[in-house]
Amino acid sequence: MTQLEHIQNEISALPKSDFAKLKNWLDDKDWEEWETQLAADSATGKLDFLKWEALATKTKGTLKER
Repeated sequence: MTQLEHIQNEISALPKSDFAKLKNWLDDKDWEEWETQLAADSATGKLDFLKWEALATKTKGTLKER
């Protein structure tokens, strides 16, 4: 049995309340990793194309403001 299979079995055996806590923890951890990656991508200019695309769209007059 792999470590992952062992973890999956353990998770399957958790009471609902503990499963909910684990899920929330995993969701928070995933969100933190996403925010870290987004900040790194932004700092290195990987997302600049979004800014330029929005500015071009606004210049054309086709930007939909919300």
